Amino acid sequence: MISYKPLQKLLIDRDIKKQELMKRTGISSATMAKLNTNEYVSLEVIDKICAALNCQPGELLEYIGEEVKK
Repeated sequence: MISYKPLQKLLIDRDIKKQELMKRTGISSATMAKLNTNEYVSLEVIDKICAALNCQPGELLEYIGEEVKK
């Protein structure tokens, strides 16, 4: 599973509101909602956020492995 918790932390650390990020990137409120609930967003969205925040994708998301059932 992909988690966008690092993005949330980055916004807090840089004192950037979600509305401000939406203005800087042009992403919609629906896309922001997807980020808040760890749903799929396109690489285009990740690219826009990286450009706006001058960061790498690894600073926005993390992979959380699911326990493998045996």
